[in-house]
Amino acid sequence: MTTPVNRLRPRRSCLAVPGSNPRFLEKAQGLPADQVFLDLEDACAPLAKPEARHTIVKFLNEGDWTGKTRVVRVNDWTTEWTYRDVVTVVEGAGPNLDCIMLPKVQSAEQVVALDLLLTQIEKTMGFEVGRIGIEAQIENAQGLNNVNAIAQASPRIETIIFGPADFMASINMKSLVVGEQPPGYPADAYHYILMKILMAARANDLQAIDGPYLQIRNVDGFREVAGRAAALGFDGKWVLHPGQVDAANEVFSPSQEDYDHAELILDAYDYYTSEAGGKKGSAMLGDEMIDEASRKMALVISGKGRAAGMQRTSKFEIPEA
Repeated sequence: MTTPVNRLRPRRSCLAVPGSNPRFLEKAQGLPADQVFLDLEDACAPLAKPEARHTIVKFLNEGDWTGKTRVVRVNDWTTEWTYRDVVTVVEGAGPNLDCIMLPKVQSAEQVVALDLLLTQIEKTMGFEVGRIGIEAQIENAQGLNNVNAIAQASPRIETIIFGPADFMASINMKSLVVGEQPPGYPADAYHYILMKILMAARANDLQAIDGPYLQIRNVDGFREVAGRAAALGFDGKWVLHPGQVDAANEVFSPSQEDYDHAELILDAYDYYTSEAGGKKGSAMLGDEMIDEASRKMALVISGKGRAAGMQRTSKFEIPEA
Protein backbone atom coordinates (compact mmCIF):
# COMPACT_ATOMS: atom_id res chain seq x y z
CA MET A 1 0.00 0.00 0.00
CA THR A 2 1.25 3.48 -0.81
CA THR A 3 1.85 6.05 1.87
CA PRO A 4 -1.54 7.29 3.17
CA VAL A 5 -2.60 10.84 2.35
CA ASN A 6 -2.90 13.44 5.11
CA ARG A 7 -5.84 12.15 7.14
CA LEU A 8 -6.27 15.24 9.37
CA ARG A 9 -8.62 17.27 7.19
CA PRO A 10 -10.79 20.10 8.57
CA ARG A 11 -14.07 18.61 9.81
CA ARG A 12 -15.63 21.26 12.06
CA SER A 13 -18.94 20.84 10.24
CA CYS A 14 -19.88 17.53 8.60
CA LEU A 15 -23.04 18.05 6.55
CA ALA A 16 -25.39 15.11 5.99
CA VAL A 17 -27.11 15.09 2.58
CA PRO A 18 -29.61 12.42 1.42
CA GLY A 19 -28.12 10.70 -1.60
CA SER A 20 -31.57 10.34 -3.14
CA ASN A 21 -32.35 14.08 -3.17
CA PRO A 22 -30.79 15.94 -6.15
CA ARG A 23 -32.04 19.32 -4.89
CA PHE A 24 -30.24 18.91 -1.56
CA LEU A 25 -27.13 17.57 -3.31
CA GLU A 26 -27.06 20.67 -5.47
CA LYS A 27 -27.55 23.06 -2.55
CA ALA A 28 -24.91 21.39 -0.38
CA GLN A 29 -22.16 22.40 -2.80
CA GLY A 30 -22.65 26.07 -1.94
CA LEU A 31 -22.69 25.72 1.85
CA PRO A 32 -19.56 26.47 3.94
CA ALA A 33 -19.35 23.00 5.50
CA ASP A 34 -15.87 21.50 5.88
CA GLN A 35 -17.15 18.04 4.98
CA VAL A 36 -20.19 16.82 3.08
CA PHE A 37 -21.30 13.21 3.31
CA LEU A 38 -23.77 11.89 0.77
CA ASP A 39 -25.91 9.38 2.58
CA LEU A 40 -27.03 5.97 1.37
CA GLU A 41 -28.03 4.75 4.82
CA ASP A 42 -30.73 6.18 7.09
CA ALA A 43 -31.52 9.16 4.84
CA CYS A 44 -32.43 6.84 1.94
CA ALA A 45 -35.50 4.62 1.90
CA PRO A 46 -34.71 1.00 0.99
CA LEU A 47 -36.43 1.26 -2.39
CA ALA A 48 -34.48 4.45 -3.21
CA LYS A 49 -31.00 3.11 -2.43
CA PRO A 50 -30.12 1.54 -5.81
CA GLU A 51 -30.93 4.69 -7.77
CA ALA A 52 -29.33 6.90 -5.10
CA ARG A 53 -25.96 5.20 -5.70
CA HIS A 54 -25.96 6.41 -9.30
CA THR A 55 -27.23 9.85 -8.31
CA ILE A 56 -24.30 10.20 -5.90
CA VAL A 57 -21.80 9.12 -8.58
CA LYS A 58 -23.20 11.76 -10.93
CA PHE A 59 -22.97 14.55 -8.35
CA LEU A 60 -19.48 13.57 -7.19
CA ASN A 61 -18.21 13.61 -10.77
CA GLU A 62 -20.07 16.67 -12.03
CA GLY A 63 -20.53 18.83 -8.92
CA ASP A 64 -18.23 21.53 -7.56
CA TRP A 65 -17.11 20.38 -4.11
CA THR A 66 -14.11 22.71 -3.92
CA GLY A 67 -12.74 23.02 -0.40
CA LYS A 68 -14.86 20.19 0.98
CA THR A 69 -14.01 16.69 2.11
CA ARG A 70 -16.22 14.41 0.00
CA VAL A 71 -17.62 11.37 1.81
CA VAL A 72 -20.26 8.76 1.11
CA ARG A 73 -21.96 6.90 3.95
CA VAL A 74 -22.76 3.37 2.83
CA ASN A 75 -25.02 0.91 4.62
CA ASP A 76 -23.65 -1.24 7.43
CA TRP A 77 -22.31 -4.75 6.90
CA THR A 78 -25.38 -6.46 8.42
CA THR A 79 -27.47 -5.34 5.41
CA GLU A 80 -27.62 -6.65 1.85
CA TRP A 81 -26.68 -3.25 0.37
CA THR A 82 -23.15 -2.58 1.58
CA TYR A 83 -20.95 -4.25 -1.01
CA ARG A 84 -22.89 -2.84 -3.93
CA ASP A 85 -22.90 0.62 -2.34
CA VAL A 86 -19.11 0.52 -2.19
CA VAL A 87 -18.54 -1.02 -5.62
CA THR A 88 -20.93 1.30 -7.46
CA VAL A 89 -19.78 4.51 -5.79
CA VAL A 90 -16.02 3.84 -5.77
CA GLU A 91 -15.84 2.39 -9.27
CA GLY A 92 -17.99 5.21 -10.57
CA ALA A 93 -16.48 8.18 -8.73
CA GLY A 94 -13.35 6.99 -6.89
CA PRO A 95 -11.07 9.85 -8.01
CA ASN A 96 -13.66 12.37 -6.76
CA LEU A 97 -14.20 10.69 -3.38
CA ASP A 98 -12.16 11.23 -0.21
CA CYS A 99 -13.68 8.76 2.27
CA ILE A 100 -16.24 6.04 2.80
CA MET A 101 -18.17 6.29 6.07
CA LEU A 102 -19.08 2.92 7.58
CA PRO A 103 -21.98 3.06 10.04
CA LYS A 104 -22.71 0.82 13.01
CA VAL A 105 -19.15 -0.51 13.23
CA GLN A 106 -18.96 -3.21 15.87
CA SER A 107 -15.56 -4.81 15.30
CA ALA A 108 -12.16 -4.24 13.73
CA GLU A 109 -12.94 -7.02 11.25
CA GLN A 110 -15.71 -4.94 9.70
CA VAL A 111 -13.21 -2.16 8.99
CA VAL A 112 -10.71 -4.66 7.57
CA ALA A 113 -13.42 -6.01 5.25
CA LEU A 114 -14.09 -2.53 3.88
CA ASP A 115 -10.36 -1.87 3.49
CA LEU A 116 -9.94 -5.09 1.50
CA LEU A 117 -12.90 -4.30 -0.75
CA LEU A 118 -11.59 -0.78 -1.41
CA THR A 119 -8.16 -2.18 -2.26
CA GLN A 120 -9.67 -4.67 -4.72
CA ILE A 121 -11.61 -1.90 -6.45
CA GLU A 122 -8.62 0.46 -6.57
CA LYS A 123 -6.39 -2.21 -8.10
CA THR A 124 -9.05 -3.23 -10.62
CA MET A 125 -9.77 0.35 -11.67
CA GLY A 126 -6.17 1.54 -11.66
CA PHE A 127 -6.78 4.04 -8.83
CA GLU A 128 -4.14 4.97 -6.28
CA VAL A 129 -4.25 2.25 -3.63
CA GLY A 130 -4.96 3.48 -0.12
CA ARG A 131 -5.94 7.06 -0.95
CA ILE A 132 -9.62 6.70 -0.02
CA GLY A 133 -10.07 6.95 3.75
CA ILE A 134 -12.53 5.29 6.12
CA GLU A 135 -14.68 6.98 8.73
CA ALA A 136 -15.93 4.58 11.41
CA GLN A 137 -19.20 5.34 13.16
CA ILE A 138 -19.75 3.95 16.68
CA GLU A 139 -23.46 3.43 17.30
CA ASN A 140 -23.87 0.70 19.90
CA ALA A 141 -22.35 -0.81 23.03
CA GLN A 142 -20.42 -3.47 21.13
CA GLY A 143 -18.78 -0.86 18.93
CA LEU A 144 -17.81 1.26 21.92
CA ASN A 145 -16.30 -1.76 23.71
CA ASN A 146 -14.18 -2.44 20.61
CA VAL A 147 -13.38 1.17 19.69
CA ASN A 148 -9.65 0.89 20.36
CA ALA A 149 -9.29 -2.10 18.03
CA ILE A 150 -11.51 -0.38 15.46
CA ALA A 151 -9.28 2.71 15.54
CA GLN A 152 -6.24 0.53 14.78
CA ALA A 153 -7.87 -1.68 12.15
CA SER A 154 -6.66 0.08 8.99
CA PRO A 155 -4.28 2.86 7.91
CA ARG A 156 -7.25 4.22 5.95
CA ILE A 157 -9.12 5.22 9.12
CA GLU A 158 -9.42 9.00 9.50
CA THR A 159 -12.16 9.54 12.05
CA ILE A 160 -14.15 7.90 14.81
CA ILE A 161 -17.71 9.23 14.87
CA PHE A 162 -20.28 9.05 17.65
CA GLY A 163 -23.75 8.07 16.43
CA PRO A 164 -26.03 9.10 19.31
CA ALA A 165 -29.48 8.07 18.07
CA ASP A 166 -28.79 4.38 17.50
CA PHE A 167 -26.48 4.33 20.53
CA MET A 168 -29.19 5.69 22.84
CA ALA A 169 -31.57 3.02 21.57
CA SER A 170 -28.96 0.26 21.92
CA ILE A 171 -28.42 0.95 25.64
CA ASN A 172 -32.10 1.69 26.39
CA MET A 173 -31.40 5.30 27.36
CA LYS A 174 -34.49 7.02 28.74
CA SER A 175 -34.78 9.86 26.24
CA LEU A 176 -36.47 10.56 22.92
CA VAL A 177 -34.46 13.71 22.13
CA VAL A 178 -31.23 12.78 20.37
CA GLY A 179 -28.20 14.29 22.04
CA GLU A 180 -30.07 15.76 25.00
CA GLN A 181 -29.54 14.58 28.56
CA PRO A 182 -32.01 11.92 29.75
CA PRO A 183 -34.35 13.07 32.53
CA GLY A 184 -33.43 11.95 36.03
CA TYR A 185 -29.65 11.81 35.56
CA PRO A 186 -27.87 14.76 37.25
CA ALA A 187 -24.60 14.59 35.28
CA ASP A 188 -23.54 14.32 31.62
CA ALA A 189 -24.82 10.95 30.41
CA TYR A 190 -22.56 11.08 27.33
CA HIS A 191 -19.26 11.93 29.02
CA TYR A 192 -17.94 8.37 29.21
CA ILE A 193 -18.95 7.61 25.62
CA LEU A 194 -17.38 10.77 24.23
CA MET A 195 -14.18 10.36 26.22
CA LYS A 196 -13.74 6.71 25.22
CA ILE A 197 -14.13 7.64 21.54
CA LEU A 198 -11.78 10.59 21.98
CA MET A 199 -9.08 8.51 23.68
CA ALA A 200 -9.20 5.85 20.93
CA ALA A 201 -8.97 8.55 18.28
CA ARG A 202 -6.11 10.48 19.86
CA ALA A 203 -4.11 7.34 20.68
CA ASN A 204 -4.09 6.59 16.95
CA ASP A 205 -3.75 10.14 15.54
CA LEU A 206 -7.34 10.16 14.32
CA GLN A 207 -10.05 12.79 14.48
CA ALA A 208 -13.07 12.50 16.77
CA ILE A 209 -16.42 13.72 15.45
CA ASP A 210 -19.64 14.18 17.41
CA GLY A 211 -22.93 13.06 15.90
CA PRO A 212 -26.08 14.99 14.98
CA TYR A 213 -28.45 17.18 16.96
CA LEU A 214 -31.91 16.53 15.54
CA GLN A 215 -33.75 19.66 16.73
CA ILE A 216 -32.53 21.44 13.63
CA ARG A 217 -34.19 24.80 14.32
CA ASN A 218 -32.85 25.03 17.89
CA VAL A 219 -29.47 26.56 17.11
CA ASP A 220 -28.86 27.49 20.75
CA GLY A 221 -29.38 23.87 21.75
CA PHE A 222 -27.01 22.80 18.98
CA ARG A 223 -24.36 25.22 20.23
CA GLU A 224 -24.66 23.91 23.77
CA VAL A 225 -24.27 20.26 22.75
CA ALA A 226 -21.51 21.08 20.25
CA GLY A 227 -19.71 23.13 22.88
CA ARG A 228 -19.60 20.11 25.19
CA ALA A 229 -17.81 18.02 22.57
CA ALA A 230 -15.52 20.90 21.53
CA ALA A 231 -14.51 21.50 25.15
CA LEU A 232 -13.36 17.89 25.45
CA GLY A 233 -11.27 18.19 22.29
CA PHE A 234 -13.52 16.82 19.52
CA ASP A 235 -12.71 18.10 16.04
CA GLY A 236 -16.21 18.67 14.71
CA LYS A 237 -19.86 17.67 14.63
CA TRP A 238 -22.48 16.55 12.17
CA VAL A 239 -24.87 19.17 10.83
CA LEU A 240 -28.26 18.26 9.42
CA HIS A 241 -29.45 21.70 8.35
CA PRO A 242 -27.78 24.73 6.73
CA GLY A 243 -28.62 26.73 9.86
CA GLN A 244 -26.25 24.56 11.92
CA VAL A 245 -23.20 24.96 9.64
CA ASP A 246 -22.02 28.39 10.80
CA ALA A 247 -22.57 27.44 14.44
CA ALA A 248 -20.44 24.29 14.08
CA ASN A 249 -17.65 26.15 12.30
CA GLU A 250 -17.62 28.75 15.06
CA VAL A 251 -17.81 26.34 18.01
CA PHE A 252 -15.03 24.10 16.72
CA SER A 253 -12.72 26.99 15.82
CA PRO A 254 -10.62 28.76 18.46
CA SER A 255 -11.53 32.31 19.41
CA GLN A 256 -9.44 35.02 17.80
CA GLU A 257 -7.90 35.77 21.19
CA ASP A 258 -6.91 32.14 21.80
CA TYR A 259 -5.57 31.75 18.27
CA ASP A 260 -3.42 34.88 18.55
CA HIS A 261 -2.14 33.78 21.94
CA ALA A 262 -1.23 30.32 20.65
CA GLU A 263 0.75 31.78 17.77
CA LEU A 264 2.55 34.16 20.16
CA ILE A 265 3.51 31.22 22.40
CA LEU A 266 4.97 29.34 19.42
CA ASP A 267 6.97 32.35 18.24
CA ALA A 268 8.17 33.20 21.73
CA TYR A 269 9.19 29.63 22.53
CA ASP A 270 11.02 29.35 19.22
CA TYR A 271 12.94 32.55 20.03
CA TYR A 272 13.79 31.79 23.66
CA THR A 273 15.07 28.29 22.91
CA SER A 274 17.33 29.62 20.15
CA GLU A 275 20.91 30.85 20.45
CA ALA A 276 19.76 34.46 20.16
CA GLY A 277 17.12 33.97 22.83
CA GLY A 278 19.48 32.43 25.37
CA LYS A 279 18.77 28.72 24.78
CA LYS A 280 16.20 28.71 27.59
CA GLY A 281 13.98 25.73 28.34
CA SER A 282 11.34 28.01 29.82
CA ALA A 283 10.73 31.74 29.65
CA MET A 284 8.18 34.43 30.44
CA LEU A 285 5.68 35.68 27.90
CA GLY A 286 4.19 38.65 29.70
CA ASP A 287 2.99 37.27 33.03
CA GLU A 288 2.91 33.67 31.78
CA MET A 289 5.68 31.09 31.97
CA ILE A 290 5.96 29.01 28.80
CA ASP A 291 7.84 25.77 28.18
CA GLU A 292 7.72 22.67 25.95
CA ALA A 293 4.31 21.65 27.33
CA SER A 294 3.01 25.15 26.51
CA ARG A 295 4.28 24.72 22.95
CA LYS A 296 2.42 21.42 22.52
CA MET A 297 -0.83 22.94 23.76
CA ALA A 298 -0.34 25.97 21.51
CA LEU A 299 0.23 23.72 18.50
CA VAL A 300 -3.26 22.25 18.96
CA ILE A 301 -4.96 25.65 19.01
CA SER A 302 -2.85 27.13 16.22
CA GLY A 303 -3.47 24.05 14.08
CA LYS A 304 -7.23 24.39 14.45
CA GLY A 305 -7.01 28.11 13.68
CA ARG A 306 -4.88 27.66 10.61
CA ALA A 307 -7.17 24.89 9.34
CA ALA A 308 -10.09 27.30 9.77
CA GLY A 309 -8.25 29.93 7.71
CA MET A 310 -7.85 32.36 10.63
CA GLN A 311 -5.43 35.27 10.36
CA ARG A 312 -3.25 36.62 13.15
CA THR A 313 -3.96 40.06 14.56
CA SER A 314 -0.77 40.33 16.64
CA LYS A 315 2.88 39.36 16.36
CA PHE A 316 5.71 38.48 18.70
CA GLU A 317 8.15 41.30 19.41
CA ILE A 318 11.71 40.33 20.34
CA PRO A 319 12.35 41.97 23.71
CA GLU A 320 14.94 44.71 23.81
CA ALA A 321 18.20 43.80 25.47
